[in-house]
Amino acid sequence: MTDVRVRFAPSPTGMFHVGSARAALFNWAVAERAQGRFILRIEDTDASRNRPEWTEGIIAALDWIGINGTNPVFEGPYFQSANEPQHREAVAKLLADGKAYYCDCTREQVQERTGSKDKGYDGHCRERGLSAGAVRFRTPDEGVTVVDDLVRGRVEFPNKAQEDFVIARSDGSPLYVLANAVDDITQSITHVARGEEHLPNAARQELLWPALGATPPVWAHLPVIVNEQRKKLSKRRDKVALEDYRQEGYLAEAMVNYLMLLGWGPGDDREIMPWSEMVQLFKLEDVNPSNAFFDEKKLRAFNGEYIRALPLEIFEERCEPFLDPSWDRELFSKVAALAQTRIAVLSEIRQNVDFLFLGEPVFDQASWDKAMKNSPLEILTGYLDRLESVSWDPESLKQALEEVGAAQGLKLGKAQAPVRVAITGRTVGLPLFESIEVLGRARSQERLRAALARLRG
Repeated sequence: MTDVRVRFAPSPTGMFHVGSARAALFNWAVAERAQGRFILRIEDTDASRNRPEWTEGIIAALDWIGINGTNPVFEGPYFQSANEPQHREAVAKLLADGKAYYCDCTREQVQERTGSKDKGYDGHCRERGLSAGAVRFRTPDEGVTVVDDLVRGRVEFPNKAQEDFVIARSDGSPLYVLANAVDDITQSITHVARGEEHLPNAARQELLWPALGATPPVWAHLPVIVNEQRKKLSKRRDKVALEDYRQEGYLAEAMVNYLMLLGWGPGDDREIMPWSEMVQLFKLEDVNPSNAFFDEKKLRAFNGEYIRALPLEIFEERCEPFLDPSWDRELFSKVAALAQTRIAVLSEIRQNVDFLFLGEPVFDQASWDKAMKNSPLEILTGYLDRLESVSWDPESLKQALEEVGAAQGLKLGKAQAPVRVAITGRTVGLPLFESIEVLGRARSQERLRAALARLRG
């Protein structure tokens, strides 16, 4: 199939929302599976809100999740503002065909006639024969407009409940509902998969397409993505910007995998799977219409799985942006494999390995108070003495601390807590004895002495 043409049409008015990323990926999967075309169209007609950096952000975010021109199904980006002549021509055609008319009514006038601010437009200007004003589309008075939706099934909109909606302002500039339909027709879009909030627009566009001489596309309105309170994700309340997750150290492949499962599943118990498999299994008609819960804890777990699956040398490369430029990369390589099993996002690498590169470990008062509350002087002193001559390997280092702890009636878990904070500055981190081995005898002794000095005041 090469005739499938989908589009992703974001507005450059802010950071790139994870819900937009999910919609883009669903469309991308449809295009790839059919070997059709994925059209990126930037809907930039709202000049008061658009900024060039938002457009650049959209393109960069899509590129990060694998949607770019390296794949032959990709087309664009196109810009809606370049299509304004076609939009105006469409308005003129609808006026000429008697399918639209001019209206000079104000909102206040409509409310005064209808007696309610909630009632729609009353058709007052339909037969007035005006030659200027806003342009309204003439909706049918009877019957229903049907949107056959791959996700939601048959959705009926009674025509008597649909007002004659505005398609162009009084200055001639087109509104979204008209521009969107014209662009889709011009670009021969066959499938429109977008958020559920656009379903009312589909009823209007289902009327506009035939009025403009075209067959409406296949509709698929995707489920709302909600937070843990089951409220729609909001940029004012939730972490929704894809860029934030990227900067925090989420892997693109983990994010793609997780987003694809927000409203869709492969039909078995698998969740972790490569894009190539998801593409072959994905169908819009299999999308669940119920709200999809964006669970950041589950996303973190996904990301951890993907991090652990990376070849070690690739893991080290992915960590590079999160490491200080001055840090010795050979030294980092000695603990990279240990860190790989313990972090869920790449930004956590720094707090796990910084003790190796700092003159003294980061001092965290809470960690210090927790580890040092049971008078660990004997543990630290005894272990410092043992480090003078112990064989320098993890097993010997562990055995030495076990013996020091046993002399104080402590098991290893209790004995190693003050040593860990003295060595690394934190209560959690890489395996302690491997960390001590890499840090070296002299530096490890120095840190134990510094901890003892602090305890003694």
